[in-house]
Amino acid sequence: MPGHRYFGELRIAYNRVAIRRQTIMKFVDEASVRVSAGNGGHGCVSFRREKFVPLGGPDGGDGGDGGSVWLVAESGINTLADFRVQRNYKADGGMQGSGRNCTGKSGIDLEVPVPIGTVVAERDTEEVIGDLTANGQRLLVAKGGVHGLGNTRFKSSTNRSPRQFTRGTPGESRFLNLEMKVLADVGLLGLPNAGKSTLIRSVSAARPKVADYPFTTLYPNLGVVYVGPQQSFVVADVPGLIKGAADGAGLGIQFLKHLQRTRLLWHIVDIAPMEGTGDPVNDARAIVAELEKFSPDLAERERWLVLNKQDLMLPDEAERRCQEIVDGLGWQGPVFRISALSNEGTKELAGATANQLEKLTEEKKERP
Repeated sequence: MPGHRYFGELRIAYNRVAIRRQTIMKFVDEASVRVSAGNGGHGCVSFRREKFVPLGGPDGGDGGDGGSVWLVAESGINTLADFRVQRNYKADGGMQGSGRNCTGKSGIDLEVPVPIGTVVAERDTEEVIGDLTANGQRLLVAKGGVHGLGNTRFKSSTNRSPRQFTRGTPGESRFLNLEMKVLADVGLLGLPNAGKSTLIRSVSAARPKVADYPFTTLYPNLGVVYVGPQQSFVVADVPGLIKGAADGAGLGIQFLKHLQRTRLLWHIVDIAPMEGTGDPVNDARAIVAELEKFSPDLAERERWLVLNKQDLMLPDEAERRCQEIVDGLGWQGPVFRISALSNEGTKELAGATANQLEKLTEEKKERP
């Protein structure tokens, strides 16, 4: 029937929109939520009234405590997309006390799972409350209200029939900004199409999208590099930067925050850019300038120069071009010449990186 055909086409269109929406929401690294703890239960005013019991007295019980809201880091979550759908989180309140000295039931704490690497801050003051960097780490973001007291608490030799009680205090309520920063040992830095995604595919099992057009990478990718027994590290690939990124050009610098936790940066430079697309020396300097605008601390982090795509030139020509880039930058740090596509030089790069990370770990342990 025509009506069934219409509703069938409508359902297909709805499913396409839902799939497109899930694709857009695949990676979300910022979200705003409201958390509210439960209120404390009020105390009770009650007096014992039993047959054949001549001396009745106050027997009003206390209320229950309100439930608190906790954020818990979980390794199975890698995005804040769920917080774009549900923005309000409220814990249970405590129950009111009752007669016969019965205490009200306390509210159950609410545990909200978040990705590892989530930074939590007050929305209004931008004050950082905590940083969840380990699996299972918990952070109290809204404390539950305290229970009220029943009239039993106020009885004394001079106050035989107290009618005083206290109300439970309200639970905390606040607006929070959640910001996820991926946890990685090494971060990849460079222009679009410099070969960052190809390199992470070459040295790890990660499979980010690779294509012959700029901005193929739209969100950070992580890859684990296994060098040997008990020797591995995590690499983070972020979308490429271009000149003017600090002013919003290209994808801007919204993903550079994911490199703030890294201990070492690989600055990937294409030694054989397409004709008319730019000069490797000037492009490398432009990337460093954008890095300094974003974070001077990140700009001062240890950075290695990785000259990529030497397979596109003859050995003598590649050697000459690499030396020109090093001399033009006045580079004093480590330099690696690789071809991410053919895996040439990538094993040496990974091995040297693993050794350097171990050295940095030992130096950190020796610091007071």
